[in-house]
Amino acid sequence: MTKKNLHRQNIVACIWDFDKTLIPGYMQAPIFEAYGIDEEAFWKEVNQLPEIYAQRGAHVSRDTIYLNHLLSFVKNGPLKGLTNQRLRELGKELLFYPGLPDLFDQLKTVVTSRPEYRKHNITLEHYIISTGLAEMIRGSSIAPHVDGIFGCEFIEAPLPPNYSSQNELPLHMEFEISQIGSIVDNTIKTRFIFEINKGSNKNAQIDVNASMSRIDRRVPIDRMIYTADGPSDVPVFSVVKGNGGKAYAVFNPDSEAEFAQNDALLHAGRIHSYGPADYTEKSTTAKWLRMHVRQICSAIVNECEDALSKNVGKAPRHLHDDDEPDAPEQPPAPQKELF
Repeated sequence: MTKKNLHRQNIVACIWDFDKTLIPGYMQAPIFEAYGIDEEAFWKEVNQLPEIYAQRGAHVSRDTIYLNHLLSFVKNGPLKGLTNQRLRELGKELLFYPGLPDLFDQLKTVVTSRPEYRKHNITLEHYIISTGLAEMIRGSSIAPHVDGIFGCEFIEAPLPPNYSSQNELPLHMEFEISQIGSIVDNTIKTRFIFEINKGSNKNAQIDVNASMSRIDRRVPIDRMIYTADGPSDVPVFSVVKGNGGKAYAVFNPDSEAEFAQNDALLHAGRIHSYGPADYTEKSTTAKWLRMHVRQICSAIVNECEDALSKNVGKAPRHLHDDDEPDAPEQPPAPQKELF
């Protein structure tokens, strides 16, 4: 019996960082402005916290310690009453780099631009993986153009101890963010690459840690393009580039330092290319992304056509005395398994 593949593998995935990739700064800026908090002072304190806690014998994540500092502002008053709904509302104020969100839709049209792409029903999906706040991204103008958002999450009104044995929970509950629900740091980001790869983000029955051959993965990594802004994204750049996907870095066009940072990533072999965070139709970055989406689509077509020619038997014909018998088909070489 012929094994049926789990997925059709006709999907291209564009995966994006958020802060300094899609927007010029950090997404938390509207929070500080709305509540009258000194943004520079906040981040200065956040940057000092790892060393302060290390002196106390505690190790903390530099990527996500800011979440606890935000909660301390809620608990102690400056951000009193901050809710997930309020975060989503503040996300509407985020301003994106030129050309966004239009480019997201333009890239989706690339996969329908040629008859051979349409023949194989190729589609494109956009994902955002961010160490920032998922609720703010969900509230932003780019959210309707995205197929999945992975970011840090907060819990409101956490359940009390022994809640499972209580018939009634207290009516008075503080409906403001008070606990961390999920954390995304620059290493955990790679987990979500494999969730997209295996399809566990679409099917909860698929465990991201389960062994799976390439032919069963929903989006092979060589059909992914990851776009981000710098060295903090090296773990994801390495996973994507090392498994045949494309890694692209962007920089603020006004920043010489960010340009030099991207150039260093290129020379270190971390990325395939880099360009300005300008996503308008005629920009270098938009052209590079469109070109590589087309290349991935063409690779899908070639793979599908090759599989068709190998799997569809030849029509029967009359034999002649001088005909040589066909050699038996060799089984395909086993594919290397990823994570």
